[in-house]
Amino acid sequence: MRSETSTNVGVGSNQARNSAILSTVVMGLGQFLNGQYVKGAIFLLYYISFWFQSPSYFIENIKGLITLGSNPEVDHSIFMMIYGIVSVVLLLVAIGIHVFNIVDAYNNGKKIDNGEEVPSFKDSIKNMMEIGFPYIAISPGMIMLFIATIFPLIFSVLLAFTSYDLYHSPPAKLIEWVGFQNFRDIMTLSTWRMTFIKVFSWTVIWTISSTVSIFALGLFLAVVLNHKKIKGRNILRTILMIPWAIPAFVSMLIWRGLLNYNFGQVNKLLAIIGIDKIPWLEDIMWARISVLLVNLWLSFPFVMALCSGVLQSIPESLYEAAEVDGASVVQKFTGITLPLVLRQIAPLMIMQFAFQFNNFGIIYLLNNGNPPQFGYQGAGGTDILISWVYKLTMDKLKWNYAAAISILIFIVVAGFSIYQFRRTNSFKEEELS
Repeated sequence: MRSETSTNVGVGSNQARNSAILSTVVMGLGQFLNGQYVKGAIFLLYYISFWFQSPSYFIENIKGLITLGSNPEVDHSIFMMIYGIVSVVLLLVAIGIHVFNIVDAYNNGKKIDNGEEVPSFKDSIKNMMEIGFPYIAISPGMIMLFIATIFPLIFSVLLAFTSYDLYHSPPAKLIEWVGFQNFRDIMTLSTWRMTFIKVFSWTVIWTISSTVSIFALGLFLAVVLNHKKIKGRNILRTILMIPWAIPAFVSMLIWRGLLNYNFGQVNKLLAIIGIDKIPWLEDIMWARISVLLVNLWLSFPFVMALCSGVLQSIPESLYEAAEVDGASVVQKFTGITLPLVLRQIAPLMIMQFAFQFNNFGIIYLLNNGNPPQFGYQGAGGTDILISWVYKLTMDKLKWNYAAAISILIFIVVAGFSIYQFRRTNSFKEEELS
């Protein structure tokens, strides 16, 4: 026996419009009009419970998000911001449920207008499980993604538009909304502008130099080791993979000791051959060279392994045809090897660029972003934007400026990545010709 009755009004009626209007006013009424009483009762109970319990919660927390408090002895701006974000998200979910209720009433009302039979509650559950099962299955993961990633991201973005720093820190002080003032300060105040330009310029140089050098060395070694005349190629590949096999943070700390000016083994070896000590980590120029070389040592095995796999997939017939045409080794490399390798690994190189732009580990663990520079807003000679953000957060307690710079980092990395992904042919299906 069906748990819900069917309503057949007939072709040409306004059942769809009427049920949608009723469900817009009060959830569940449209389902009642369509004869779906169980579903209508569920929507109606949810609607009643929402209006009995939720309005005051949403109003209070969203108001707190807008004002961030008025009395520092009672209000805590950070908590009010957190509760406000949660309330906005829950309110959007509630609105989504209400819209779903309207669409459901309209669709079933349209079936009645067309002379069709509306599904019973049991059939609705069965259809939902069949059609909506993928969404139900991924919902736990989406909830965890929101808690672990999206919520902190929203919170960080909002901080960029507040006055949250050492002098505006709850519970002693309230936080205020300042709009784009933090961005204007970074771009207009002399010390902040100078520091940002210097750090940003070094970040770009660091990113490009690291990405290009890693790719160049990795591809060079892959091509050399792919040559059939090289003896013991597998042993050489294994040896060259050692830097990648060792945990990166361990290698960085070891290199930090090796490059020490007074006690490092690198300077001791240089002294044996008559070269004076080099301030690897004390001088700005040498410190930047050091982080580039150490990062190259840590990262090239990955690109080498990647390129080795791509080289194995290139047909030998292409090289044989090139030899018949009289192509030199350089011409075969520039005309066959390089284009085909770039086509295959271009997406990964774009990801490598984004990774190097935010490579906090090598900068911080090798030299803490030092040597320090006088007049800079907490930034050292080797600091990139992300390590400068860390120092602003942990040392300077300038959370608002750190959040603003983080947004600028996102804009640069996302813009470059989107542009390059659109330009690359890696995702286009093209046959080799």
